[in-house]
Amino acid sequence: MTAFAASGLQKRYGSIAALRGIDLELHEGELFGLLGPNGAGKSTLVKIGCGLVRPSAGTAVVCGAPAGSLAARGAIGYLAELFRFPGWCTADEVLSLHQRLAGSDGGDRERAGLLELVGLSDARRRKVEAMSKGMQQRLGIAQALVGAPRLLFLDEPTSALDPAGRRAVRAILEEVRGRGIAVLLNSHLLSEVELVCDRVAILLDGSIVAAGRTEELMRPRGVEIETGEGTRVFEGVAREDVPRLVTEVVSAGKPVYSVRVLRSTLEDVYLDAVGEEA
Repeated sequence: MTAFAASGLQKRYGSIAALRGIDLELHEGELFGLLGPNGAGKSTLVKIGCGLVRPSAGTAVVCGAPAGSLAARGAIGYLAELFRFPGWCTADEVLSLHQRLAGSDGGDRERAGLLELVGLSDARRRKVEAMSKGMQQRLGIAQALVGAPRLLFLDEPTSALDPAGRRAVRAILEEVRGRGIAVLLNSHLLSEVELVCDRVAILLDGSIVAAGRTEELMRPRGVEIETGEGTRVFEGVAREDVPRLVTEVVSAGKPVYSVRVLRSTLEDVYLDAVGEEA
């Protein structure tokens, strides 16, 4: 099932074109990374999906319903980049509040299940002000999952976390994907997107300049072979050339200690798409 679809989506703020005809589909159980420099249109796209902004042209559909409609709003969960929960509330109270706001009747069972999912079962009675940044971030994801949404919009969920915190959030996102929930992840951390996302789209000046599965976007860069005389890089060759190259090196009387197929990173793809200055 298509969780989110944009067709010819445009948005203008006066003379400024924030989106210039976006076509995008996000499927059930898919982690989709949205990349681009500041001002590329990522936040505008997410706000249209949440129903906070109306498009100037084109359509946006959430789980079969027009974005912003009651049915669409009931199908999404959202975590803003700069969220704040009342410091005096406990984790359980935060989720209880959002259950009332979302009209969820999941009660105590839903809250306990969400806190277990994000690894905060032992912190259920802890106040927000006594939590680390990583714990608050995980609580934010639990809040976005209140009411069993089918689509999550997450804005920079790991940007302020240390490596351990980012790993914990990645594990949560993979579990969410396993439950069939679609996730649109807006992030500047290319390495995180490369690790966790199934597909990505790169925006620049309101247009998609590159899109596809991460492994498809990352091009071969050659083969690196370590021998007794050092390491040599064979450029312009692919994985299929490895047996031939190794045979040639061994035939020349050089011992082979390791072979590595080199591929461009998502950062390379990103910089090629948006330019070094952006």
